[in-house]
Amino acid sequence: MFNPARWPLRTKLLASIVTLFVVIIAIIGAATVLTTRNSLMTQVDAQLADAQRSLGGPGEGDAPGHTDGYHRAAPGLGGSMLRLTIDASSTANTIRTSENVVLTPGSISTLSKAQVLTLWNSSLGTAPQTVDVGGGLGTYRLVAVSRSNGDVTIVGMPLEPIDRNVGELARNIALMGLLGLVAVGGASFLLVRSNLRPLRRVAATAERVSEMPLGRGDARTDERVPTVDTDPRTEVGTVGLALNNLLDHVDSALDAREESEMQVRQFVADASHELRTPLASIRGYAELSRRETEPVPPSVTHALGRIESEAGRMTTLVEDLLLLARLDAGRELEREPVDLTRIVVESLSDLHAAGPDHVWHLDLPEDLDEVPEVVGDEARLRQVVINLLANARRHTPPGTVVTAGLAREGDDVIVRVTDNGPGIPAEFTPHLFERFTRGDVARTRTEGSTGLGLSIVHAVVTAHHGTVSVESEPGNTRFTVRLPIEPRGRLASPEAAGA
Repeated sequence: MFNPARWPLRTKLLASIVTLFVVIIAIIGAATVLTTRNSLMTQVDAQLADAQRSLGGPGEGDAPGHTDGYHRAAPGLGGSMLRLTIDASSTANTIRTSENVVLTPGSISTLSKAQVLTLWNSSLGTAPQTVDVGGGLGTYRLVAVSRSNGDVTIVGMPLEPIDRNVGELARNIALMGLLGLVAVGGASFLLVRSNLRPLRRVAATAERVSEMPLGRGDARTDERVPTVDTDPRTEVGTVGLALNNLLDHVDSALDAREESEMQVRQFVADASHELRTPLASIRGYAELSRRETEPVPPSVTHALGRIESEAGRMTTLVEDLLLLARLDAGRELEREPVDLTRIVVESLSDLHAAGPDHVWHLDLPEDLDEVPEVVGDEARLRQVVINLLANARRHTPPGTVVTAGLAREGDDVIVRVTDNGPGIPAEFTPHLFERFTRGDVARTRTEGSTGLGLSIVHAVVTAHHGTVSVESEPGNTRFTVRLPIEPRGRLASPEAAGA
């Protein structure tokens, strides 16, 4: 739709300049045409006044049939004049004329009866009036003079020369205005583009900053507006300077956030490392207590079992936190050929034993040689597959069919884990790979979860320069891991891998 409010600034400025020029030219042209026409009409009226004076009294002027008075009063404008003398004895039915001529340079003609009747019915007086005489003569400026003998003499001058001159003037003004419009439009376009170039540079800087992944821990906004565009004495310079100041503050905030995150990660890593020893001691003493030969009350046996179980669960949580802390710290992963087919088969077998109430399927290509080995850390990739399978078992009801598949697509190896469970709500999917995110509200929970399983999957896959995605609807949830056969660059943390 035609909506000037949504036009770019360059278009608005150009349209405003052109519109203003057109309005000014139109006003000046109209004023010039009207002033010229009025000036010419004033000249005609003045010449008609001279003609009236030449016909002023008895015996004055020309005798009937003569044209000396015309020559004395003939104006220079147009070189043409109408003169009609109506006898005093004329009536509406019978109009007698003693003089009836239209004088033009080189010729004399007479008025027809219809034209004479038109002039008779025009109620002419000493004040000039404009009358269309008709019969091809066009419009005349006319006055009527009463003679001392009762006759009435009508004198007029044609307005066709005035109309012709004024029309030619209007056409010339329009032509010059059109040429001026083209010149002003072209010059305005160049000037507007030149003057808006600094603003475009500032906008380009802002656009580049907006596309930077500032969510990364090592993010920096190195982009700045050029110094030439930061002059505070200009409007664009004020914007550029303000943007640079804003980017400086953003950098400070990012540095503070990174430092805080590094402290938290270091604390988590240290705490996780320190907790491993007491947790191992707790589990060891619990197991040792259960081996006592002396009778142990059932309540104590149950308490020791719960202590051992919870200590194992806490150990798993500590190990997960320690792994994430190591990945965040940029620890390099192992780089060796890994047979994903063997990992998928063994992991599915382990989960089949741990979850016999689920239906486990394996989807492998007929020719296993189609799936090549990938380069990576076998222990971490095994953890990825186990976490995806455990996630499907943990958050789906008994009887759910879980399928682990493997295939090759181009230079990537694809690992898919699919289940026909209740699915994941769409609003929950974007946060699925965030740390400590639990799927209790989305799927059926059958046992405890640390909320770190899928975040470990994302971190490990990203460190291998791969991607992990999820698609879910009721009856079909599919996790897809895409790993390059030969990753480019070292295997490191998500930040170091350029996530």
